[in-house]
Amino acid sequence: MSRVCELTGKGPMTGNNVSHANNKTRRRFLPNLNDVTLQSETLGRGIKMRISAHALRSVDHRGGLDKFLAKAKDTELSSSALKVKKEIAKAQAAQA
Repeated sequence: MSRVCELTGKGPMTGNNVSHANNKTRRRFLPNLNDVTLQSETLGRGIKMRISAHALRSVDHRGGLDKFLAKAKDTELSSSALKVKKEIAKAQAAQA
């Protein structure tokens, strides 16, 4: 399982551990990923995703998964998130 956020595309970064003696060794900074079930108002069901804590805050700030995906760039989304985005768009078009 890759350590990449499904909504924002955030992945591991690299850097240095720096000791008190200023010795530098390489390390990885991993994103804070959580397995969550986000509710879609349009679909009326929950969608399981592995997203970063930052993405969870962004979803909440934008007013839910449906609104977040509507504004999200397709290049940043995972294949499963893209599938959900198209499913939501189709359901909203059928309602209108």
